[in-house]
Order: sequence, then C-alpha cells, then structure tokens
Amino acid sequence: MFSEEKAAQVAAYLLQHRGGQMSYLKLMKLMYLADRASMAEYGFPISDDAWFSMNLGPVLSNTLELVQGGGREGEWDEWVRPGDQAYDVVLSRASPDRDDFDELSDAEIEILDQVWADHGHKTRWQLVDYTHNECAEWHDPYGSSRPISPQEMLEALGRSPQEAAALSQELHQRRQLKAVMSELR
Repeated sequence: MFSEEKAAQVAAYLLQHRGGQMSYLKLMKLMYLADRASMAEYGFPISDDAWFSMNLGPVLSNTLELVQGGGREGEWDEWVRPGDQAYDVVLSRASPDRDDFDELSDAEIEILDQVWADHGHKTRWQLVDYTHNECAEWHDPYGSSRPISPQEMLEALGRSPQEAAALSQELHQRRQLKAVMSELR
C-alpha cells in the first residue's frame, strides 16, 4: 500500500545526496530505479507505488502526482517542496539525519545509496535514455501511459515467468494485508 510519508522520505533522502535540489524528472527516475533494485534484490519495492510507462520512461504514479501538487495529505510538503526553478524540487528540511528517515529500513537505505552511486551523477536526460534502453519492462506508450506490472518488472529482471507470477502474487497479498491493517488503525 502506497505511503505518502515513505515516498517523501525516499525523495528527501535522494535530494539530500544531491545537495537538496534536483529536477523532478531526475528524482522520478532515481526513485523508479530504487524500486527496481529492491524488486531485484527482495521481490518487493521500496515505494509500493504504481508504475507506469510514460513518454520519458517509467514513473511512480502516486509520487508523480505528489510532485505535481495533487493528492497531498501533508507528509510530502514536510519533506519536499517545489524549487525556484521550474521542474525542480527542493528538500524542505534542513540537514535531516538517519533517525529522521524512520520509514526507511537499513536495507532500503543501502539500495538508495547504491542507486545514487550508480546513477546520481547522470543528468535527467541520461536517466531517461537509460530507463528507455535498460528497463525492458518500459514500453513506449505513444503519448499516453501504460501500467507496468510487478510480473513484467520481475521478468525483465531475469526471473522466470513462474517465479515472477509467484512473487507478484505474494506482493499482491502483502498489499492487501497492509490495506486491511491500515483500516484497523
């Protein structure tokens, strides 16, 4: 189940690596690559967001809506705000430390650090090219958008169709359980 707080902390963690500001296109690509890396390593994503193929590559749907100003419950704004430059986002908090990122596990932090090490030096346009060329689950939506299923991603990452189906089913059950648990709170 998608969590605005967790997505905001992922974004803020990556923004902190970049000195507190970056284009939201670059942020979207890094967050997608972090989800993808987590799927490869553990079989489930960090953000638990819905993925879509769009013209400029894959995106996290709910997070993109937050970046563009919609659907906010308030947690996003505590961590991330629009920048002075069009299409930029900025870290809202001054110098957060590890304890501030309480929604992120140590394993998730390791993945975010690795994604930053591998891709943080790339420009947004290099990341667009990278996701077009290296993320086989992305398909050109020809001006529209197209959902990317967990099974598609897992198969693109090298899992067999049977293993991808089983992991996708487990992810679906996990999301259902989270939804039920949040209803009980």
